[in-house]
Amino acid sequence: MNNAHIELVKRWLADKDSVSRDELVANGSAASYAYAATAYVAADVSDAAYAASEAAYAAEVGFAADASYWVERYEELNKL
Repeated sequence: MNNAHIELVKRWLADKDSVSRDELVANGSAASYAYAATAYVAADVSDAAYAASEAAYAAEVGFAADASYWVERYEELNKL
């Protein structure tokens, strides 16, 4: 399952200059809203949305290690 929020974070992790600060902020907000919208859906979908939201936020504030963790967590959840 592709997630636009995760893909943007991956792009940022690969090249910090490829994504603007405004894009990171917008991505973080959009990912948070997407997570909130899925809060009442099946637990695994909600967990994946949470991981995407956390990855987007970590990228937004410049924490590459945290963003990497949440991208990996998102991908693990989507293997289930």
